[in-house]
Amino acid sequence: MTTIENSSITPESKPVVPEAKPVGTAPRLAFSVKETAAMLGVSEKTIRRLVARGLLRTSRALRHLLIPKKEIERFLEQTTLK
Repeated sequence: MTTIENSSITPESKPVVPEAKPVGTAPRLAFSVKETAAMLGVSEKTIRRLVARGLLRTSRALRHLLIPKKEIERFLEQTTLK
């Protein structure tokens, strides 16, 4: 029986595992409130407030709030200081 040792992984560090992507998947067109919050570095509550104020438009096609990628890009372009 062979043993594989990995001395570079310490109890404090976690190995980085790349996300598995199935072959031939289409790029994401919309994101959940949680995913959008993570991308923008804010809380989910902040995203919901932006939606309530009309600053972020959503799609409710699937009974869940989905924020289109283009809408996130538009929001960032319009709120970025020049």
